[in-house]
Amino acid sequence: MDKALAYAARHRDRFLADLIELLKIQSVSADPARAGEVRRAAQWTADFLARIGMEHAAVVETGGHPAVYADWLHAPGKPTILVYGHHDVQPEDPVDKWTTPPFDPVVRDGYLWGRGTSDDKGQYMTHLFALESLLATDGALPCNVKVFIEGEEEGGKGMTHDFVRDHADLLACDAVAVSDTSWMSPTRPSIVYALRGICYLEVKVRGPNRDLHSGMFGGMVQNPLNAIGKLIASFQDADGRIQVAGLFDDVLPLTEAERAEFASVQEPEDAVAADLGVPALWGEAGFTAVERNWGRPSFDVHGLWGGFTGAGSKTVIAAEGGFKISFRLVPNLSPEKVAKLVAAHVQKHCPPGVVAETTYLHGGTPVMVPADSPFIQAAAQAFQDTFGQRPALVREGASIPITAVFQEALHAPAILVGYGLNSDDIHSPDEKFKVAHFFGGIDCNVRLYDAFAKVPR
Repeated sequence: MDKALAYAARHRDRFLADLIELLKIQSVSADPARAGEVRRAAQWTADFLARIGMEHAAVVETGGHPAVYADWLHAPGKPTILVYGHHDVQPEDPVDKWTTPPFDPVVRDGYLWGRGTSDDKGQYMTHLFALESLLATDGALPCNVKVFIEGEEEGGKGMTHDFVRDHADLLACDAVAVSDTSWMSPTRPSIVYALRGICYLEVKVRGPNRDLHSGMFGGMVQNPLNAIGKLIASFQDADGRIQVAGLFDDVLPLTEAERAEFASVQEPEDAVAADLGVPALWGEAGFTAVERNWGRPSFDVHGLWGGFTGAGSKTVIAAEGGFKISFRLVPNLSPEKVAKLVAAHVQKHCPPGVVAETTYLHGGTPVMVPADSPFIQAAAQAFQDTFGQRPALVREGASIPITAVFQEALHAPAILVGYGLNSDDIHSPDEKFKVAHFFGGIDCNVRLYDAFAKVPR
């Protein structure tokens, strides 16, 4: 391991240059016109894996955008770790908000700036450079490793999840190492042990069989848009608690230890509010902002439509309208069950005179790995040895849906060892990745595989 760390230190400039080469590939999976660029990023990654000594390195077809697979399986009796990441990136819009071109990465002020730097090319390459450092110095890895880098996390046809289910034997492992998360605090490393899931729905509300004049019919019929306002208001009370009957039946309460751990990395709420430009943070009473984001379900409206929104005025009662909503789900909640509860809530609270129809659009299962998992404890030791302090064990409010698929199909826990920061502006203009975290991530991952190798099977 010491030789591998020394190798990584000597090759830092070349590692950074290689990453910049990968970042220049415009692998925007949501843009059909750039499907060739997504494939080019996959091929670049497969070629890199073959070059450093990983075996069976290849671009694999998923039915959607291609993924990359490679392995090194010559450590009998040792655990098998699947390294996961995604080589596709978010669209760069709005381009005019970038300080420098999104696909022409630059190093400035201690950060590498460009699309995909933190999400997720820079992060998954910390693993691949660590594997290179180990193979180049020892000719071997301390444990068995498989690499699976997908191209559909940010968009595309969504076929990768089915690929994982259909190729469970190929991807079989003891744990999945994922670097696609952020530290809660720039001064305190963190390991994520739980992710929220999601239940996304659309509600359509229909009233009269045609648009009506509000003077001729106002007061005679239920206005579908008024009804939409009442329906949306029914989902939360004044204290921010979700009012869907049965939703909290399966919610696991936060332990005092978890609440103390969360508090150790929480930024002052007034500072967060100031950064966001809002008068104050808001949510379910009785919980801190971080506790609500990591350990409680949340409800949000994402869009509303119906009626007249153009310039000037039009006194119309629209025949129909609708809205899109989502619920972020904490461990132990099923998106399918929540969808049924929401549909029942809509029917119960639908105002008279209109008809409401609820459609479940998509969902993702929440994921939780026991904090005392030996793989999490091994990762925590690698973090402490690299960054000089024990990492906080935290949850995250967002979702990485494929981690639930790994849990379901491979029966393998996802160990979320990210090196990003909340201030990296992923999905936004001026995305960036701290250079010190890029190099630190490589060193940490060298130690990570050595620590994983010591976990009993």
